[in-house]
Amino acid sequence: MKILYAIQGTGNGHISRAREIVPLLQQYGDVDLLISGTQADVKLSQDVRYQLHGFSFVFGKKGGVNHYETWKSMNLPRFVKDMRAVPLKSYNLILNDFEPVTAWACKTQKIESVGLSHQASFQSAKVPKPKSIDWAQLVMKYYAPASHYVGFHFDNYDDFIHTPVIRREIREMLLTNLGHYTVYLPAVDDKHLVPTLNKISNVSWQVFSKHCEADYENGNVKVCRINNELFNKSLASSEGLFTGGGFEGPAEALHMGKKLLVAPMRFQYEQQCNAYALKQFGLPVIWGSNRNWEPIIRTWVNNPQEHKFHFPDETAAVIDRVVNKFAR
Repeated sequence: MKILYAIQGTGNGHISRAREIVPLLQQYGDVDLLISGTQADVKLSQDVRYQLHGFSFVFGKKGGVNHYETWKSMNLPRFVKDMRAVPLKSYNLILNDFEPVTAWACKTQKIESVGLSHQASFQSAKVPKPKSIDWAQLVMKYYAPASHYVGFHFDNYDDFIHTPVIRREIREMLLTNLGHYTVYLPAVDDKHLVPTLNKISNVSWQVFSKHCEADYENGNVKVCRINNELFNKSLASSEGLFTGGGFEGPAEALHMGKKLLVAPMRFQYEQQCNAYALKQFGLPVIWGSNRNWEPIIRTWVNNPQEHKFHFPDETAAVIDRVVNKFAR
């Protein structure tokens, strides 16, 4: 059997999930990997067959998307050329983790594909979503269309939605609590963030930044360049995680039983939805309208957080059902 696994390369969550799924897929046949997009700090250990430009947003430095750089990075002629370049008909199964090139290539060529992603869960009306302008929901629905959907979310909101894929390396980590807080906000420059964290001086902070060129310390704040292994160790030994409105990072923190505070990126509908879902569980959120972060962070630090999430290790069973149901 030949399997094509197409992965969105923007952000770390898609590739982090793929690192767990790829070895499972390899038990069923030959797996070719395709990645499009940029901005990921996590790498796959397996060889990538197709590396495409795709469409992806660019992180800003003040809590939102850099619209100018995002628009500048788009290349429609290349997108169309890449759509025609991948030999889709030679595969028995095409899986798509919110990757638009193969999604639209499959749609135009009338080839079945399976949307296997967190974003796939948004096809269900039962998933918590804030009120939003229509175009944002349309982007989520049509960015990477598929014939079938298998989604992941914080809860089993629908019959095709499963709890998050937690990487084995995370499940097997020794959990401790050394009292510090781990921070990962890829759309916020550490220069904007550190002065706020300095004011909450009764705890120490370990910030992992996409924007610093060298590690440094400023008072009670340690700023590090992105390093997946060091980040995992920091999170596993932390009191809690302060992060954006992504999916895998918050899910891993909840799996570990860590305190969680999220600040979803402005103008990023998926992150707004994730934060809205977490809010339903009683977890704190810093919305784009909150200009003064200090009191919210201080309240979060100074108060306990009661939450219990159970994310069973069901990834192998999900992949088995997908392969047996959709492979041709």
